[in-house]
Amino acid sequence: MREANIKTIVITGASSGIGLVVARELARKNWRVIAHGRDPDRSSEAMEHIRKAAPDARVDMLLADLSTMAEVDRFAGEVAAMTDRIDVLANNAGFIPAEQVVTSDGLEQCFAANHLAPFLLTNRLLPLLKAAGPGAQVINTASIAHKFTKDMLWDDLQQTENYSSNNAYTQSKLANILHARALAPRLANDGIRVNAVHPGFVASNFPNHGSWITRAIYNISRPMQISSEQGADTIIWLAQGGGGTTTGEYFYKRAVAKTTSAAQSREGAERLWKISEELVTKALGSE
Repeated sequence: MREANIKTIVITGASSGIGLVVARELARKNWRVIAHGRDPDRSSEAMEHIRKAAPDARVDMLLADLSTMAEVDRFAGEVAAMTDRIDVLANNAGFIPAEQVVTSDGLEQCFAANHLAPFLLTNRLLPLLKAAGPGAQVINTASIAHKFTKDMLWDDLQQTENYSSNNAYTQSKLANILHARALAPRLANDGIRVNAVHPGFVASNFPNHGSWITRAIYNISRPMQISSEQGADTIIWLAQGGGGTTTGEYFYKRAVAKTTSAAQSREGAERLWKISEELVTKALGSE
């Protein structure tokens, strides 16, 4: 249980980069922070950093590999045991792949971690979001990279035939936006907002696991990159009520931004929703 005036955020990918900044800054504002990390050492360092910045805040860091659905399920269960309501769920964890990896669920790793994990986690935590009442939010960290793919690879979402790390990442970011578009009307009657965010071209360790081409692009473009603090700004702004009642949209620099026709497609959003339900159900062995 918690004091009524203290808000709770659950944020994935909070061991570094913009996720760490969001966790730190909201902890400073007396939020209850339940953070997620994958790497134990980085997560421990992040916790030390947050506690130094906000000594009196209530902060926990949970470890999980969100590329497998059983781990997502376990993580959701641990969160539910720690709080009776969630004001903001920030699906921020994500990565750029260097090569094709198939998870133990038989899923392409980037699609699983960047899209199916937020899809399942949000579904599992919906009761806690609804318990927070009108004003609760789901925020998906997407990317301008969604503009670099014409549409979802509908005929081969898992890229079993022609794998491309670029296609894996770009379609996963398009999926983050489509997830928000599909979920928003489903939660409208509950007063829960759902939006996606492009944080900007952030200077962080994000490309470290990407291909040499990805790392080279990031190195060349360093003069154009922004800080993690700048990248986290719109997420923090939304979490604190920025954007009013806007839901089902894609934000950049605290404003609704333009997207591609594929990202605006209600038909595509519903198609992806149905496919995601089927894949998650199969992965959890409960079909």
